[in-house]
Amino acid sequence: MTDAAAPAAGPSHPASPEDKYAGLRERLAGLGSVLVAFSGGADSAYLGWVAAQVLGDRALCVTADSPSYPARHRQMALRVARDFALRHEFITTAEMENPAYRANEPDRCYHCKHELFTRLGELARARGCAAVLDGANADDRVDYRPGRTAAREQGVLSPLDEAGLTKAEIRALSRRAGLPTWDLPASACLSSRIPYHSAVSPEKLKQIEAAEDTLFALGFTVCRVRHHDDLARLEFSPDDFERAVHEPLRRSIVDALKGLGYRYVAMDLQGYRAGSLNEVLALRQV
Repeated sequence: MTDAAAPAAGPSHPASPEDKYAGLRERLAGLGSVLVAFSGGADSAYLGWVAAQVLGDRALCVTADSPSYPARHRQMALRVARDFALRHEFITTAEMENPAYRANEPDRCYHCKHELFTRLGELARARGCAAVLDGANADDRVDYRPGRTAAREQGVLSPLDEAGLTKAEIRALSRRAGLPTWDLPASACLSSRIPYHSAVSPEKLKQIEAAEDTLFALGFTVCRVRHHDDLARLEFSPDDFERAVHEPLRRSIVDALKGLGYRYVAMDLQGYRAGSLNEVLALRQV
């Protein structure tokens, strides 16, 4: 007599955001104590909040302060830490002192993250934290991010990515948690506005930040100022194209940015897209 055939396995279902959230909590609990690289963006804010929910004071959120870090991000990091009672500290990083960072080759982000994670690792050991965490999520796997190499070299963990949480899921869960970062537009450091091979300097970063602050003050929320020496190339959401070119707003934008030192102010008809300055890398590979 032969054994009865085993029943066929039922269809597998992808994990829900709630399942991933539960997995994230379990992972954090297993670490025991953590230091979270806390920029104040949507991903790190959510990770810091969950870590504090699971670990309490054994979760330390640390924000790195440098010329490439916009003041508005600093303010958001402070707001989230205050409103949600996160254990929080600032450190100062010195990537601008590294000639390889200032040279702004395509691996610039590696040098920045190497400095950041080296400093965070030192602080974690001093504070008795078992692991350093960053806010990389599952969507970041497909983007060009040399900083991920630095994270791996330094043993930094990415529990949002490990849990399979995407950006959209993190935003939805953050909204449910009441975090003000749930709909915060994605924003990389100010150095990412400078084309590769054009040197990074504190003066350029201040000019870029002032220009973007001008656009935010005028009501634009999804925008970038790409710095091409004396030309500012503005990237807006396509929904904002018409508003940006109508008077008197168009003249206000031009006058304000020329007042900051730009000779030319141009609008990119492709609109905003994350990492647009990486497009030159793709072209060189063709």
